[in-house]
Amino acid sequence: MPQSRPLAFERPIFELEERLATLEAQPNPTPGSKESIRNMRVELTRMKREVFENLDPWDVVKVARHEQRPQTLDYVELVFDDFMELHGDRSFGDDRAIITGFARLEGQKILLVGQHKGRTLKERTECNYGCAHPEGYQKALDKMSMAARFGLPIVCLIDTPGAYPGIGAEERGQSYHIAINLRDLSLLRTPIVCVVIGEGGSGGALGIGIGDHVAMLQFSYYSVISPEGCAGILWKSDKFADKAARALKFTSKHLREMGVVDEVISEPLGGAHRDHRQMATSLKMSLSRALRDLSSIPLDELVERRYQKFRRLGVYEEGAAPAEA
Repeated sequence: MPQSRPLAFERPIFELEERLATLEAQPNPTPGSKESIRNMRVELTRMKREVFENLDPWDVVKVARHEQRPQTLDYVELVFDDFMELHGDRSFGDDRAIITGFARLEGQKILLVGQHKGRTLKERTECNYGCAHPEGYQKALDKMSMAARFGLPIVCLIDTPGAYPGIGAEERGQSYHIAINLRDLSLLRTPIVCVVIGEGGSGGALGIGIGDHVAMLQFSYYSVISPEGCAGILWKSDKFADKAARALKFTSKHLREMGVVDEVISEPLGGAHRDHRQMATSLKMSLSRALRDLSSIPLDELVERRYQKFRRLGVYEEGAAPAEA
């Protein structure tokens, strides 16, 4: 994979890595050079840890959107076996923004549903940059309902800035299909594990995000709206996206503390885009553990727990309505 341009806060790390590579490339290094290499490696590890442990929420968004961050089809190659893709919604078409198919996870048969943004311009255009249309959500629900009939657990990988907001999508019932998914997924009689692997934007993410175990990667975000959209509404300009990102409290740290997600999956030092294989290994361990824990719960109890899980989200006050004057 070609090297991408570093994010602003990554530049000191890249500069140090270039200096280290130059030293390591020297033939017959002296004892002094070897000592410098050892010290530089220690400093590089320290710098990565310090930078990524103190990211601003807006910087987390940039990492979640990184062009080299692993996507659903990368995890298909690295985490799952025997993937067999299933196409179409049996009504309108095959939305490439949502990938569905049967697979095996450490020998266990599962149904995989994942949002995919694409790498090349051609693939991104086909996948609509991960923004699904109504037929994408209908495809996902149709395949998940089939999995439930066969008693197969479901894994959902969430990575979208939001559902597609175009005229055609609205004419075909975008909000209706997302609402139907929320209703039917809450009642589906099979274990469901959902993981936000990058962006978790609005109803576009929630349309495949109703699960018994909801996790997110360390440098992903999960929000009711994108920071740019929030800034446009509240401050009338997307120039305040960084301010909106801080106000929304949508990072993994915030959402774990508020009980919105059940688990935060640690990323490799420097982010998932730096080491796809290590990230895939951590994701695989998390998915296997979650499915194993859920498999022992009776289906009636599982569905009731899932329903109550989402009913309990949020904080509100109840009281008598004020008397009319």
